[in-house]
Amino acid sequence: MASEGKNLVGVDIGSSSIKVCEIKEGRGGTRKLVRFGYHPLPPDTIVDGHIINASAVVEGLEKLFHKSRRRNVALRASGHSVIIKKVVMPLMTPAELSEQIRWEAETHIPFDISEVHIDHEVLHRREDEQQMDVLLVAAKREEIADLTNLATEARLTTRVVDLDAFTIQNVYEQAYGVPEPHETIVLIHVGASLTTVNIIADGTTAFTRDIANGGNVITEEIQRQLGILREEAEAYKCGGDGRGIVPREVPEIINQVVEQLAGEIQRSLDFYLATSGERDLTRIYVSGGTANVRALLDAIHDRARVPVELLDPLRVAQPDSKIDPMVLRGRTSQAVVAMGLALRKEKERRRS
Repeated sequence: MASEGKNLVGVDIGSSSIKVCEIKEGRGGTRKLVRFGYHPLPPDTIVDGHIINASAVVEGLEKLFHKSRRRNVALRASGHSVIIKKVVMPLMTPAELSEQIRWEAETHIPFDISEVHIDHEVLHRREDEQQMDVLLVAAKREEIADLTNLATEARLTTRVVDLDAFTIQNVYEQAYGVPEPHETIVLIHVGASLTTVNIIADGTTAFTRDIANGGNVITEEIQRQLGILREEAEAYKCGGDGRGIVPREVPEIINQVVEQLAGEIQRSLDFYLATSGERDLTRIYVSGGTANVRALLDAIHDRARVPVELLDPLRVAQPDSKIDPMVLRGRTSQAVVAMGLALRKEKERRRS
């Protein structure tokens, strides 16, 4: 994408909280994070990607934007309403591809084609084979409309709707650089209810998968086994959070759950390695609120046997001095998607 104009405000409406990031670009490509907002949502506000409690989301957005004049936003879509597929097509011009992509989508997408928004990006053109790899994306119109209607109700203007996997990849590439051709990088975003795996090979998306599992499962298991309230269980998961000594059973419960999640992640990695012919992964970066659970990173490393580290979004834009460091403390991993959205611009056009 070629882009110009001001950066949009990135708004990540997750199943447990809303995160907002605003970036200001200066001369010479320097960036500052000039705003970060966080608002927790009540349990079951969003279930399986469906917005159940719209008023809680609107109220949260209004609180986060009540002093802001900048109301052009980028939102994100994820989960079952989104399909990402890499397809092989004969070489053709951009105009021919625009005509053909809808027919191609019908063979790959399990939704009625009239019910989805479709987009595409050419990944590689293989002139010698007269073929090209195309990334095909489809998102349900109904889910996108629900999302943008919430923003409209909160007096926000939606300019862009991006996908989880791509916002995180954008942050990674801006923070660490585009991977070398010989590198295979894995980006894992572990949210409250959904884990997104994105594998980048030869500098482009090679594989994506959503796993319907996340940090909520850890909280629920602590709550169930100790017979305590959800808020208390969430605090213990995060290391106590001012609630005194963490019961000795908690680390063991966390280990049980993260072992299951790490196993599901590894199955996705094994599937990719088996079907792509790749032999090695280079490095794994983890983000999302659950990335703060150290046992999860250790469990992923023990299985994958490659370096695992937290994805640091503050390498993209350093916080402005006006931002209270306590607001960001412990939340940088949760800010990754909102940061990726905040990199989007008011005017964007596809490169032909």
